[in-house]
Amino acid sequence: MKKWIPWLILAVFVAEIVAILLPKPDKDLHLQDFGRLPVLLNGRVQPFDSVGRNALLQIRGTASVPLEEKKSYEFWKHPEKLKATQWLLEVMLKPELADQRPIFLIHHPDLLNELNLRGKGKEKSGLFYFTYNELTNAIPTLEKEGSQVMKIETQARTAYQKQVAKIYNALTLYKRLKNSYQPERTQDFAAELAALQNLAPSGLAALKAREAKQDYDRAVFNQFVGTLSQYDFMARFAYPLLVPPADPLANPEAWQNMGQVVFNAALHGHELHPAVNWYARMASAYRGNDAAAFNTALDQYREWLASRLPNAVSKSRAEFFYNQLQAFLHAMIIYLVAFVLGCFSWFNWSETLRRSAYYITVLAWLVHTAGLIFRMVLEGRPPVTNLYSSAVFIGWAAVALGLVLERIYRDGIGVVTAAAVGAVTQIIAHNLALGGDTMEMLRAVLDTNFWLATHVITITLGYAATFVAGFLAIVYILRGLLTTTLSRETAQSLGRMVYGIVCFATLFSFVGTVLGGIWADQSWGRFWGWDPKENGALIIVLWNGIILHARWGGMIRERGLMNMAIFGNIVTAFSWFGVNMLGVGLHSYGFMDAAFKWLMLFNATQIGLIALGLIPLRYWRSFATQAGENPPPASRKTAAQPAPN
Repeated sequence: MKKWIPWLILAVFVAEIVAILLPKPDKDLHLQDFGRLPVLLNGRVQPFDSVGRNALLQIRGTASVPLEEKKSYEFWKHPEKLKATQWLLEVMLKPELADQRPIFLIHHPDLLNELNLRGKGKEKSGLFYFTYNELTNAIPTLEKEGSQVMKIETQARTAYQKQVAKIYNALTLYKRLKNSYQPERTQDFAAELAALQNLAPSGLAALKAREAKQDYDRAVFNQFVGTLSQYDFMARFAYPLLVPPADPLANPEAWQNMGQVVFNAALHGHELHPAVNWYARMASAYRGNDAAAFNTALDQYREWLASRLPNAVSKSRAEFFYNQLQAFLHAMIIYLVAFVLGCFSWFNWSETLRRSAYYITVLAWLVHTAGLIFRMVLEGRPPVTNLYSSAVFIGWAAVALGLVLERIYRDGIGVVTAAAVGAVTQIIAHNLALGGDTMEMLRAVLDTNFWLATHVITITLGYAATFVAGFLAIVYILRGLLTTTLSRETAQSLGRMVYGIVCFATLFSFVGTVLGGIWADQSWGRFWGWDPKENGALIIVLWNGIILHARWGGMIRERGLMNMAIFGNIVTAFSWFGVNMLGVGLHSYGFMDAAFKWLMLFNATQIGLIALGLIPLRYWRSFATQAGENPPPASRKTAAQPAPN
C-alpha cells in the first residue's frame, strides 16, 4: 500500500492543476470576455483583468475582494469573492456599489485614531479594511497630509508618513479608475453620449458666438460647456487608455483615454470613435442589468478589435489566462506541502514520504517553469527584468539544484531544501507584486535582451546557488542539533553538497559580475564605478572565494563550512535587496524600503542559526547519540574522516 501513496498524493495535486486549466464559462454577463479586452497602461497593452488585479494589489494587497468574512481558523470555508474584472467594472460603472466594498487597508494605530476610524471597517488578522464611504469624512485630512508627505523623500518618511502616503496613493488610484470609463456620476452612458452629439452643433455655435462677442444661447452654452468639463476632467485624470488607435497600422501606440476621445470629438464636431459607442452600450446595459445587450455589444467590439488589432487581442487573451492560472501561487502551495512531507520523512515512513515530497516538488517545479516561460513570452524578454522576476527565477533555479541533489543522494535533503527555497522565494515575489504591474516597461538602460539574457541570468544563478548552499547548511545544523537523524554519512554528504554548490556559485557570480562590467562599459562608458549594486555583486564573489580558500587551507572543516555558508545567505540577501533599499546608485531600479524590517529579521534568524552552529558538538543530539555507540566524531581525527569543526 505504501508504494502507492506517493502516486496518490501526486494525483491529487495534478487534478487540482487540471481543474484550474478547465474553462469556466460565465453564467449571464460575459465578464471573462470583458476582462480579456485590451487596453494600454504603463506603456504596454494588457487586459482589463490585469488593470483590476494590479490596482487591487496596490489598494488592498489582494487580487480579489471577499464578499463574506470568515474566521482565520475556518480554513475549510471558501467564501465567495469578487474577482478583479468584476470589481473593476463596479468601480467604473457602478461606483455607488464599489464604494461599499472594504478595500482600503489602514493599520497604523495613530492614523486610525486621527481619522476617527476605530470601531469601523472589517478586521482580519489584525488588519483593518475600510470602504470608500467609511473614509468620506477623512478624505480631506488624508489628501492634505498626503500631499505634504509626497514631498518628502521616501527614505526619510516615518512609519506613520508611509501609511499616509500609501492610503493617499490608493485613494488617488481609486478615483482615477472611477473616471476612466465614463464620468463618475453617469447613469446611462449611451443616452448621455447621444444627447451630447445632438447638443454639439448648437453648443459649438454658442461657443463660437461667445468668443466672437456676439449674442448666444446661454442655456445651450452652459449645458454644453458643463458636459465637456466632465470629459476634460476624464482626459486629465483617467487611468488606463481604453480607446484603440484609429489607424493601428500607421500608429499602433496611439491609444487614448475615453475623456480625450469624447472631448475632442464634441469640441471639433468629429464623429466618435466606433469603440466609444460599443463601450457606451456595454456601460448602459451593465447598469441596467441587461446581460443580452451587454454581451451583444461586447461580442461586436471584440470582432472589430480582432480584425484591426489581432496581436493586441491575442496578447490580452494570453495574459488573462496567465492571470487565472496563478502558476506561482499554486507552485508555492505545493512547495509548502512538499517541505512538510520532506521534513517528516526524516522521522517516520521515511521512503514513502520522501518520494511523495520529491514527486510533488517536481510537479511544482513544472508549474513554476510553465509560469516562468509564459511570463517570458508575454514580455518578450529573458526571465529576469526586475526584483519580482528575479525572485521567481532564483526560486526556480534553486529548486532545480535541489532536485538534482535529491536525484543523486536520495536522502530527502535536496527536496527539503528545494521546497523551502521555492516557497520562500514565491512568498517574496508575491509581496513584491503588491507594488503593482510587474511587467512594466523597462528603463532604457535595461532594454537590451542580450545583456538581460547573459549578465542578469548568470549572476542570478549565482544568487540562487549561494542560497541553496546556505539552506543546506541550515538543514545540517538543525538536524544535527535537534534530531538524531544526522548520521556521519549524511553529514559528509551535506558537506560535499555545500562545497560543490559554493564552487558553482563562485563561478557564476564571478562570470556574471564581469559581464555586468562589460555591459556598464557599453552603457555608461566605465567598467566599474563602485556603485552599491556592483559592490554587492563583488561581495558575493569575495565571500564565496573566502569560503573555498578557508576550506582548502584547512582553517575550517565541515561545521565551519556550514556556518560560513549560512552567512552567505546574509551576504546574498544584502546584495539582492539591501542595496536597493539605499535608494542610490545607477542600479536602484527596484527601491523598496518596506522590506527593510523583513531583511533585518531574516539576517537575525541567520545569525541565530550560526550561533546554534557554534554550540559544542557534545550538545548535538545526533552526535551525542552516535557517541554512545562509537567514539564521537571529534575524536576521529584522520585525514580520511575529519571531525566537524
